Amino acid sequence: MFKAKIFVSSIKNLLSHPQFEHQQWRGIVKVRLKWVKNRSLDHVIDTDTDLKAACLLKDAIKRSPTGFLTAKSFADWQKLLGLTVPVLRFLRRYPTLFEEFPHARYANLPCFRLTGTALLLDSQEQSIHQAHENDTIERLSKVLMMMRSRTAPLQSLHSLKWDLGLPDNFEKVLIPKYPDHFSFVKAPTGVSALRLKQWREEFAVSALEKSNEGEEMGDEYRQFKRGQTTLAFPMNFPRGYGAQKKVRAWMEEFQKLPYISPYEDSRHIDPNSELMEKRAVGVLHEFLSLTIHKKTKRNYLRSLREELNIPHKFTRLFTRYPGIFYLSLKCKTTTVALKEGYRRGKLVNPHPLVHLRHKFYHVMRTGLLYRSKGANLIPREDILLKDMENRMEDKEEEGDDDDEDEEYEEIEAGDEYDEETSDVED
Repeated sequence: MFKAKIFVSSIKNLLSHPQFEHQQWRGIVKVRLKWVKNRSLDHVIDTDTDLKAACLLKDAIKRSPTGFLTAKSFADWQKLLGLTVPVLRFLRRYPTLFEEFPHARYANLPCFRLTGTALLLDSQEQSIHQAHENDTIERLSKVLMMMRSRTAPLQSLHSLKWDLGLPDNFEKVLIPKYPDHFSFVKAPTGVSALRLKQWREEFAVSALEKSNEGEEMGDEYRQFKRGQTTLAFPMNFPRGYGAQKKVRAWMEEFQKLPYISPYEDSRHIDPNSELMEKRAVGVLHEFLSLTIHKKTKRNYLRSLREELNIPHKFTRLFTRYPGIFYLSLKCKTTTVALKEGYRRGKLVNPHPLVHLRHKFYHVMRTGLLYRSKGANLIPREDILLKDMENRMEDKEEEGDDDDEDEEYEEIEAGDEYDEETSDVED
């Protein structure tokens, strides 16, 4: 892409400038900030935890050669799924998705298969994956382009498949279709990994660059492409922060530092400089922009920390820049969200998979209503899905009047956030 090449050239010219070493240090005085709870985003994370667990269980049942799972087979999955209740109890909550029946040989062994509604939703999900396959390939390529070695462990990608919108068994159903793009390799640690075979220059444009270019910023953006200025991260501070003079001065100085693309080589930057910190913020901003829910778990990022070339204690960046990121401690884990991706508790530009997952969640909630009434009273698939669509439309109309600013609540915490706060490894 011509515009991307102009940007790369401008950055290289900037980095080769004699005064560049001085520019890496601007003497920015950091301000100690309190961690502020956002109830609206916490609610999204809480909801998505159960939704993700249900979708992963759906995929596991679908992969099973028998077409069902026994209670014994998933007895140890609670922590893996991020649930706060046993998996058996979780499955029984949602009879609209998971049908329970006794084992053919062991009458006391509960088994679960997918309902007709779950199978219908799954077929819709596969249609979305097929229709948006090019978008998925671009997203996966950009993730690998941010890695030092253009390689990521398959285990890390499996953990991220929900966040990145990858299909189940993507290494079998998606990657083999693109032998010119990807290859399976052994990482230096001996684990299986996925490597990007060829650099895609047309993909080397960050979400921040695209948003500024799309807004046609005029002289400011044209100057940025010539390396004469920088790009500012969108800021959405918790109520009261934006009016503090120290915070405002700090952020203004931070924004004035040169913007280094997450697709640029960063080995020439002083690892202890302010510029390297801003580059790390840019990497995390871009990574979260590539996720379809604009959020992921901290531990997933930790597994890629060295490849992404971000600091060991990168969690501090989330609490240090509360105008860009939100750090949540819901569901006994640590999740980070990109604040600009949400407005009034809803995604600004939801991916088609997000809409499908909303359908899935509404069917789950319907199951809670009918579980005490007996399976015979659960509506047919067509009635259930039609009712679900009507409820979603009503909720969207009601949501227009929500005010996210009223969902903030201060709690004691500083920017010296403990990297090991969460005991749950995801």
